[in-house]
Amino acid sequence: MLTQNFFLGFLLKKSNMKLLRTDHNHPDFKALVETLNQELSVRDGEDHAFYSQFNGLENLGQVVLAYDGNVAIGCGAFKFFDTGKVEIKRMYTPPVGRQKGTATQVLKELEVWAKELGNQSCVLETGKNLPEAVALYSKSGYQRIPNYEPYLTTDNSICFEKVLD
Repeated sequence: MLTQNFFLGFLLKKSNMKLLRTDHNHPDFKALVETLNQELSVRDGEDHAFYSQFNGLENLGQVVLAYDGNVAIGCGAFKFFDTGKVEIKRMYTPPVGRQKGTATQVLKELEVWAKELGNQSCVLETGKNLPEAVALYSKSGYQRIPNYEPYLTTDNSICFEKVLD
């Protein structure tokens, strides 16, 4: 099994975009997450404070950034969730990266990385007010599952899981 340190700063070429495996300390990831949080504060309204408590960056040792040239056009991450399972977190594509397959490529790279680290599945939570995210996960082979902790009683949450091939 390869170690996480091997992947830090390792660039991968996918079509016309470059993918970078890194961690939560990367400044481009922090900048994209800040923009994501601003967008979600509008979309989530009153629920934003509840969700933000589960979206800290400190446990995200596996981050994928997508670039078009030197411009970061998307991101995603995962954290270890349970034995053999990771949770996908902080998926975001700003307007400049949309309609280019950016989110799909980032998600696929996260899945490959999770499998390389010995995981069998990915879980995630998204909101009913994020139809683009629901569509992405559905078309990417994720199946809806019952909400898991801490989203058990959250009406706006939708949880998904995908078994990695």
